[in-house]
Amino acid sequence: MNTIALVGAQWGDEGKGKVIDILASSADYVVRATGGSNAGHTVVSGDKTYKLHLIPSGILYPKTVNIIGNGVVLDPKVVLEEMDSLSKMGVKFDNLMMDLRAHIVLPYHKEIDELAELSKGKDAIGTTKRGIGPCYADKCDRIGIRLIDLLDSEVFAQKLKSNLELKNKLITAVYGGKPLDYKSIYEEYCGYAKRLKQYATDTGAVLYDAIKAGKRVVFEGAQGTLLDLDSGTYPFVTSSHPITGGFCAGAGVGPTAIKECLGIAKSYTTRVGAGPFPTELNDEVGNHLLNVGHEFGTTTGRARRCGWLDAVILRLAVRINGLTALAINKLDTLTGLKKLKIATSYKLDNKNIQYFPADISILAKCTPVYEEYEGWTEDISACRKFEDLPKAAQNYIKAIEKLTDTPVTMIGVGADRNQNIYR
Repeated sequence: MNTIALVGAQWGDEGKGKVIDILASSADYVVRATGGSNAGHTVVSGDKTYKLHLIPSGILYPKTVNIIGNGVVLDPKVVLEEMDSLSKMGVKFDNLMMDLRAHIVLPYHKEIDELAELSKGKDAIGTTKRGIGPCYADKCDRIGIRLIDLLDSEVFAQKLKSNLELKNKLITAVYGGKPLDYKSIYEEYCGYAKRLKQYATDTGAVLYDAIKAGKRVVFEGAQGTLLDLDSGTYPFVTSSHPITGGFCAGAGVGPTAIKECLGIAKSYTTRVGAGPFPTELNDEVGNHLLNVGHEFGTTTGRARRCGWLDAVILRLAVRINGLTALAINKLDTLTGLKKLKIATSYKLDNKNIQYFPADISILAKCTPVYEEYEGWTEDISACRKFEDLPKAAQNYIKAIEKLTDTPVTMIGVGADRNQNIYR
């Protein structure tokens, strides 16, 4: 199998960056196909920590081609700042490509994102305010500006002028904000265009030829299944499709191009922002998971909400993504807890349900039905074989496999890329 998709199997922040980094070291291509700078991957290698938002994780390997696909909404300012930061750490970009069809995040997207979120008050959905939703909205409204448009100064001028006239009316009349200046935006983004031009190409065609030639391709997931626009906890979702199907549309290849799909999950559950969370813990155990697991967002720095592992969520991820295996990260975070729990189903109106409700108002009424497992106190960070783990930790992993009917082929026991068990 020469193609594999890596998908977040929860609400994002599952440690995908670490797993992608491991697979990228032997990949010919790494493809980012969904989302924007609202996503964040942290890769720890030796004494260096790399925080990536738009640049694919394979950028750390000179022989790996890195593709930003057509499904990504590209913020030129953010991606160039990221490149400049990585350059100081010795990273080069000869192996980077950006698709001409990728839509561009502009200042009015960010302004509207923030103003709209503030206007919702207590009903705010917890957006990162990076303009991702408004950019995708323009894409659907067919008024978006793509990278290919940005590279043509005349086309960009015409589209920017038309869009900004409309957006300034929205900013001032609806939200009471201040209008944005056309000239300063045009000049700033023309400067970005000059720097980005060398990376722009039809990446879908490049990727298709690579897959036909048998090259090893890793599709890099951003965010998680429960943030999917259709299948997630709507409206507390992202504006794209961070699932296997989204990779196809966002990379410009067909579904038969992806042969394997690895779901990434933590050994517990976390969530950023608002929305129902059945297994959330606001107690001593929740604080343990937050602090021992260092659960603070790569992109926002916000503390994540923490709770027990939810097998109902994982079964949903298996079904939607067609997962062929699971990678369970941060097993070491559970060390020291006397008892562990996994939600096997939900209770709703005294009835036991196995499925994940489509209606979040119903989900908010659900209480988890738990199975309890023994914890362990041994330090597992040096374990490299499944048999090296304490018996209780082995049983916990076996329970996940049974509850999801999916094999766990990788177990993370620390933040470093070498702290893993492969099965």
